[in-house]
Amino acid sequence: MSDRIETFGRERERLNEIVMKYAGMPIKRFYSLDSQVYREGALPEKTKEMLGLVGSLVLRCDDCITYHLVRCHECGATDAEIEEALSIGLIVGGSIVIPHLRRAFETWDTLKGL
Repeated sequence: MSDRIETFGRERERLNEIVMKYAGMPIKRFYSLDSQVYREGALPEKTKEMLGLVGSLVLRCDDCITYHLVRCHECGATDAEIEEALSIGLIVGGSIVIPHLRRAFETWDTLKGL
């Protein structure tokens, strides 16, 4: 994995530790709900991560896109699955998501070691 992806993971962890230092019950509950919703259930974990990826693309959150791409990679998503998920995000989000789509595919290449 690239330095960029590793740096992203470390920075995310560091910042989450700072958040938790100040977090009251509402923030802690939200974080808990966020982790629970992506667990295996009626939908497989990989499918849930791809849904999160689509939502993140539509909302144009590069940090979230990176996080969900990492998780999709860890869950064994294929190039074809990622392309289809990102295509849905492009249709829903429109041309304004194209810069994020570009970075998403670049991140996917990075995760695959290309």
